[in-house]
Amino acid sequence: MELDHKIHNLGLSPALGYLELLQLSGDRFLNSLTECMDCGLELSWNTLQTHARVSWVEVLCLLLCTLAWTFLRKISSTWIFQPFAEWCLLEPKEANKCPESAWKLFFYSFSWSYSIYLLFFTEYTFFQDPSSVFHGWTSGMEVPGNIAVAYLIQSSFYAHSIYATIYMDAWRKDSIVMMLHHLVTFALITFSYAFRYHNVGILVFFLHDVNDVQLEFTKLNVYFKMRGGKYHRVNDVISDIGCVVFSVSWFWFRLYWFPQKVLFATCYSSLEIVPNIPFYLFFNVLLFALTAMNIYWFMYIVIFVGKVLTGHMQEINDVREYDDDIDADGKSNGFPANSKKTQHKEVLRNG
Repeated sequence: MELDHKIHNLGLSPALGYLELLQLSGDRFLNSLTECMDCGLELSWNTLQTHARVSWVEVLCLLLCTLAWTFLRKISSTWIFQPFAEWCLLEPKEANKCPESAWKLFFYSFSWSYSIYLLFFTEYTFFQDPSSVFHGWTSGMEVPGNIAVAYLIQSSFYAHSIYATIYMDAWRKDSIVMMLHHLVTFALITFSYAFRYHNVGILVFFLHDVNDVQLEFTKLNVYFKMRGGKYHRVNDVISDIGCVVFSVSWFWFRLYWFPQKVLFATCYSSLEIVPNIPFYLFFNVLLFALTAMNIYWFMYIVIFVGKVLTGHMQEINDVREYDDDIDADGKSNGFPANSKKTQHKEVLRNG
């Protein structure tokens, strides 16, 4: 009650500490979960029919853009990224991985830049005042054109990514979790658009895409360390710096700002501004699932940093990848290059 009183008096969530915001968000969510004793399929279906708004034209645009992303990736990888990697004389193994990272760097740089534009160069104040994402919310309200474009870009890309994770990306230790991430993200994007929670989505895009930009840029510099049989120190230094920046920003954007700005707004502010807001539990469960996956991947980062500090890893590498010659502990697995295990890894890499 004391925290509720402080929120009521201060108005803006940043005035409270991080732990206080987490406590308020968690308490409000658990209370709503306890009170929802009659939340069954029939009520959910009726709520969906009453409040969700998506036109067939929007669905068609989504499908066309999904196909466009897949086609664009295939063309750019075949005609631009792969030839460029070969022209730079990368090692064969790194040249095969280069197009995937180059494609993702291209997309996330574009999408994150657009999120920056919406949050800091327009009239929206969602980042400075996260609670404002629900100001003026009404069922079936019109989505601003610039936000609708962001949603079309993101939803179609994640629909494409579900296919790409299986058939186009390298298969890694966390690929199943990555599939789950894409499914959860796609559900969040499409349902938040249908229920007109689009303002929250812009915050989520901004807080997540930045890490993907840093990750793919760092990985590309790892691949470019050895070119033409020669070691290039500048790429090694950039990858080291990129690794540090990526680790810090992952914690700051996804584990500090995300709960503080997004979870607080959706768990607490939403009910304060719009009592009985539809699908409250559904969206917050998905957001908590996204948070759990962020924590899961942060464990990989901690393991990686620990191996570097203890000397178990001598150079930057992706600890999520299945390595043809090295196991998870960084030791040789003893299989020759033409062994059945290596052939199996190649099948995994190609989906």
